[in-house]
Amino acid sequence: MSVRVGVVAGEPSGDLLAARMIEGVRERDAGARLMGIGGPAMARAGFEAWHPMDALSVFGYVDALRRAPRLIRTYRDTRARLLAQRPDVFVGVDAPDFNLRLEGQLRAAGIPTVHFVGPSIWAWRFERIHAIKRAVSHMLVLFPFEVEIYREHGVPVTYVGHPLAELIPLHPDREAARRRLGIEPGRRVLGLLPGSRESEIRLLAPRFLEAARRLMREDPELLVLVPMVNPQRRAQFEAALRAHPLPACRVLDTAPPGGAAEEARSGAWPIAWHVMEAADAVLAASGTATLEAALFKRPLVISYVISPWMRRIMAWKSGQDAPSVPWVGLPNVLARDFVAPELLQEAATPEALAEHTWRALSDRAHGEEAARRFLEIHQSLRRDTRGLAAQAILEVGDGRPA
Repeated sequence: MSVRVGVVAGEPSGDLLAARMIEGVRERDAGARLMGIGGPAMARAGFEAWHPMDALSVFGYVDALRRAPRLIRTYRDTRARLLAQRPDVFVGVDAPDFNLRLEGQLRAAGIPTVHFVGPSIWAWRFERIHAIKRAVSHMLVLFPFEVEIYREHGVPVTYVGHPLAELIPLHPDREAARRRLGIEPGRRVLGLLPGSRESEIRLLAPRFLEAARRLMREDPELLVLVPMVNPQRRAQFEAALRAHPLPACRVLDTAPPGGAAEEARSGAWPIAWHVMEAADAVLAASGTATLEAALFKRPLVISYVISPWMRRIMAWKSGQDAPSVPWVGLPNVLARDFVAPELLQEAATPEALAEHTWRALSDRAHGEEAARRFLEIHQSLRRDTRGLAAQAILEVGDGRPA
């Protein structure tokens, strides 16, 4: 009898991770049924979505409070369906606030649970390890340093690598990307990524645009490419662009068609990947995009700003005023070094952003060293993520230790 797997993913990055895992499960069990909450990539892989992924797409505690009624309805319906249908295994993909609570209730009811993507307990709220131990039958982690953390606390764990390291080439082709995007040869290009959430664009876009304006004083021919995850975020960014006009700024929310042999490789890429591959440097909001930029071997500047109210809530909730590690950006956490400068909160001024980004754009030695360090990260993360994750999930569902 084919396996039945409940899955919940709540972010675009989780959608991509889950889609790869679904493909791996189906390779081993063509009749597998996977159901729950997911996004478009999961749907293309044959996932049965009870609710759309954006039902869970919130940022922080304030946004969660505002959308609480919908979240509660979605949670209760998903829990009821899973308890009624009793899948062989449940997989929560990231979204720890939602998934760990759900996993705890499912595991208590006798349904094995797998959590895919370890919460950043190494940076914030390490005490969550105890809730994880109660809720999770098996952890799948993306980064090698996480394995020892869970082993020390008796949580079964498998390092599966990061699927982005498989999907992004070790040696990106900048010129091919520029041809796809119609960029003339020799022009300096900056990838500007102010985030995928409403609050990120609201707080970061004006600073990023003012920084880019200063960069254009250094290079009037600079081309700024801004990928957007959907039309709603594009409309929001373009409103910021009208308030902070910037010549030679292209806002994109759809990927270009691939050409000939390139189509199979890059036709399904998100638009941000085309931009990163084409860019000379990237200025990005802290998050998955910074890891993507590092995997594309582009010199990078990382920034993030949250409101004072959100900052107070985070400090209260976590009991910390700052992370337990000195780095925020994933590339720096993995390198254990500030390979990419981080400009956070009050430090994220347009002047400082412009200064560090100009170095990323113009200092060849700096760019070559960053590319060397990022290649080391890429090689360390490159595993058969799809196969390793699928095998562990199927073994947990079959009652065997993964």
